[in-house]
Amino acid sequence: MLLNSCNSKPSHKDGTSQNIALLITPPEGITAPEGMIWVPGKVFIQGAKPNDPMAMPREKPGHNVLVDGFFMDATEVTNAQFEKFIEATNYVTVAERPIDWEEMKKELPEGTPKPPDSVLQPGSLVFNKDVEAVVNMNNYGQWWTWKIGANWKQPDGPGSSIVGKEDYPVVHVAYEDAIAYCKWANRKLPTEAQWESAAQGKEADKIFTWGNDISQLSSQTNTWEGTFPTTNTGVDGFKYIAPIKSFPPNDLGFYEMAGNVWEWTTDLYNHDYYKQLDTTKPIINPTGASTYFNPQSPYQIEMIMKGGSYLCHSSYCASFRISARMSTSKDSGSDHLGFRTIASIDMLK
Repeated sequence: MLLNSCNSKPSHKDGTSQNIALLITPPEGITAPEGMIWVPGKVFIQGAKPNDPMAMPREKPGHNVLVDGFFMDATEVTNAQFEKFIEATNYVTVAERPIDWEEMKKELPEGTPKPPDSVLQPGSLVFNKDVEAVVNMNNYGQWWTWKIGANWKQPDGPGSSIVGKEDYPVVHVAYEDAIAYCKWANRKLPTEAQWESAAQGKEADKIFTWGNDISQLSSQTNTWEGTFPTTNTGVDGFKYIAPIKSFPPNDLGFYEMAGNVWEWTTDLYNHDYYKQLDTTKPIINPTGASTYFNPQSPYQIEMIMKGGSYLCHSSYCASFRISARMSTSKDSGSDHLGFRTIASIDMLK
């Protein structure tokens, strides 16, 4: 790869600094693939920012990282793009496949009884739009419904369709579905650090993709406005998912990296990962934790998703922030989870 010297010298806690080569600009002869934008290599703060009052323990401590440049999709992968992949490969998504109880019970506590066959049917998670009251905000099962027949082409369940929604982000995509799309398109999913680099745009320590001013939330992104999860006023123009490019891009040109739908990354979730890092020196091109750990979900392997969704609200998760990190099971999809892809220089040579 063609390396350029980074203009910034990451400071260590001991006061020293070092020169580290970063891929800042694409090598000569390499141009952006259609629909993708170059993310210059840079030094930035991954994780919680010092001035972010909403930062959660799993985002701390913030730490210096150095990430080489790469190309990333300007938007989330759309229904139209995903449909081309399906037509070309005859791929069947996880939400459309018969459920294998022998495999499923490996991710459940020992002795979990088998549900009736009428329940063990292909489907996916759909937000319950009819929630009128919530007893305990820690019980997210109050606003999620397992909908038999829900999948990428029937996002709200049987009878629904993506006709007329070709430019909406594809949803109900499990991790292996996203990986399969990437293999077909000669792309990859981003690491969490790459995702944050793109979301930061030209800056290094922003809380939001547009800056640090939360008062701009409604004009900048599609989130839950009102009282979560019972009343969404739609002040931002949408009560649920919005088409791509509905909101302003960040200063590099990336759309909806906050809100709308969550996005898969390749990083394994570990609640304590940041706390285990050596933050006395910058971390170069981090790829995440080597072991999975989630005390709230110990029986299944979960990956990090980034960016928040139309369901995010400051009273609950405030995941419209760049540093926000949540996890979901590799074999799960939902109607607020999608993805976008990257292309590294070595993939384009």
